Amino acid sequence: MTVNTAPEHLSSKDYIEMEEKYGAHNYHPLDIVIDHAEGCWVYDVEGKKYLDCLSSYSALNQGHCHPRILSTLREQAEKVTLTSRAFRNNQLPRLYQKLHEISGLSRALPMNSGAEAVETAVKLARKWGYKVKGIPEHQAEIIVFENNFHGRTITIVSFSTEHQYRDGFGPYTPGFKVVPYNDIDAVKNAITPNTCAVLMEPIQAEAGILIPKEGYLKQVSELCKQNNVLFMADEIQTGLGRTGKMFAFQHEGVQPDVIIVGKALSGGFYPVSAVMANDEVMGVFHPGDHGSTYGGNPLGCAVACTALDVLQDENLVERSATLGKKFLAELRNINSPRIVEVRGRGLLIGIELNTKARPFCEALKEEGVLCKETHDYVIRFAPPLVITEADLAWAYERIKKVIESFS
Repeated sequence: MTVNTAPEHLSSKDYIEMEEKYGAHNYHPLDIVIDHAEGCWVYDVEGKKYLDCLSSYSALNQGHCHPRILSTLREQAEKVTLTSRAFRNNQLPRLYQKLHEISGLSRALPMNSGAEAVETAVKLARKWGYKVKGIPEHQAEIIVFENNFHGRTITIVSFSTEHQYRDGFGPYTPGFKVVPYNDIDAVKNAITPNTCAVLMEPIQAEAGILIPKEGYLKQVSELCKQNNVLFMADEIQTGLGRTGKMFAFQHEGVQPDVIIVGKALSGGFYPVSAVMANDEVMGVFHPGDHGSTYGGNPLGCAVACTALDVLQDENLVERSATLGKKFLAELRNINSPRIVEVRGRGLLIGIELNTKARPFCEALKEEGVLCKETHDYVIRFAPPLVITEADLAWAYERIKKVIESFS
């Protein structure tokens, strides 16, 4: 069989046409074809330079191709990459210890994608509900929130309120109650003796950077304690420094029973996710209850360990808090009738508009700034945490120029 390989001199237009011809049309990317990247900057196949202000939806908190993580990847790949969980490996215990140190929770279960980790948390909560809380079999309920985004599996879209995420994918998985975000009475009224968990994003990133009112997380946490319900925090996008704390829930000083992480856990090199919980909760899993061939593999664990070291050694969490506060203040100074609100925490910032955000993102791309619209009317900015103050100043001038040009 002859395999045709594409010549290296193809243009962006050629690559886009190839993708449109052979790929599934389930994404609507900006028309930039990235060839290589470093730190906060990416370069297209023609060599044009762009500032990445999306970080692959916060998977690149440590920046593109961080040299320390790259070195670990290469070193481990030459030793052993996959053992399956049929055997032990010497990298997994190191990751367990680091996850314990950053979370305060005693045990972790590694998976690959964020959606897998959420599915794992759902299974964990249900089994805890039956085996520990004593909920009648098949009656467990999990409370979730309007405008949530936890992934794309059948079970997860079953409790989404976004019509497109559900359209054509039924029948849906039962066992979920959806309540309004930021409404503590709605949570209180939804809890029954069969409630095993409340699953929430401390900040709803995909919904447009929706930040709950002060004290809300604490109220939810207290309600869970009072009713023997697990408080589960999905920190896949908001965790690992993105909001100026290691985890977004730390802004309110609460401690979830279950923490879900992914994305930046591997610094963009390899799919690694994890679910963390204490002994009482994680103890409901026994050999054979749940697993993953690639989950906890030595290559992924080694990469994740270094990715966490980079966050801490380079003070990226503190950097996010300091630079994010200043950048947010600057963006709020933009004077445009198109802006409804500028909101954010750390380097997770959204500009809500009174018109569609896509044309703004396309115009920013032409200016060399890469970002993406979310929920149609919000421009999301989430640059790598290694970004400099000078880079943000450069971006701000172009963001201001573009937004004011639409006024």
